[in-house]
Amino acid sequence: MPSAHATTGSTMPRRQLGRHLRDLRNRARMTTRTAAAQLEWSEAKIWRIETGQTSLRSLDVEAMCKIYGAPGDLVGPLTALARQTKARGWWTAYSDVVAEGFEVYLGLEESARGLSTYENELVPGLLQTEAYARALLTAARPEASAAEIDRRVRLRMARQALITRAESPLQLDVVIGESLLWRRLGGTEVTADQLDHLRRVCDLPNVRIKVVPADSGYHDGMDSGRFVLLDFAEAGVNGINEPSVVYVEAFTGPVYLEKEHEIDRYRGAFANIKATAVDARAGIEEARNAL
Repeated sequence: MPSAHATTGSTMPRRQLGRHLRDLRNRARMTTRTAAAQLEWSEAKIWRIETGQTSLRSLDVEAMCKIYGAPGDLVGPLTALARQTKARGWWTAYSDVVAEGFEVYLGLEESARGLSTYENELVPGLLQTEAYARALLTAARPEASAAEIDRRVRLRMARQALITRAESPLQLDVVIGESLLWRRLGGTEVTADQLDHLRRVCDLPNVRIKVVPADSGYHDGMDSGRFVLLDFAEAGVNGINEPSVVYVEAFTGPVYLEKEHEIDRYRGAFANIKATAVDARAGIEEARNAL
């Protein structure tokens, strides 16, 4: 379980360092091929560094700063950031059940200040009860052993500490489709318990849940599908804030969108979807009473 002192891992340091090094290379008007040749590395290695997919040694960062002509006062902070790229997040203890590419999301989620999500089919993972998560994972992975399912459930429950931690809890803004409330997953008792949990979570000061009525007509979520928009508060090197990220859980694997026009498109979509939604409490109670 993560705690108030749990490490957030290397995801954010790698991303921040990669972005700064890419900017330095671009300012030096140097291609990845030229940089790779001067450093005697492959272009693939430069690409992995700049996209935050690998850790770095301080000596490597110093070498890159030298050929890019980085300002002297920036070298120290960047080499310090390099040392953080080797940190291990609490979720590495569950590496056996973390899907390929999802460890990046876990690092982003852990570091986020705010999370806005639209979900039209299933209760978002951060709001699932243990029984609901178990029923869902068992149905979705019929080939998995009981031990594997248990590990996956534990990982999902551990993530929820983000919204209940005493210091800087995650600001969670959720919009769900109304039909989700009426879907019975795991039987009546499991569904009732999940609805009760959603109703309780509605009262947390850092959580907002709205429901899109079934008769709402068209909204952007019909085209966008489910997505998560993550915003970050902590400034990186030189006070530059970490850019927002959109996470889309595609059927074949995770997709991370980071370009400004992509973020703006999804932020606008979330605002549009939210404008069609109403407070979740009444819908939750109606679905609960119908069981």
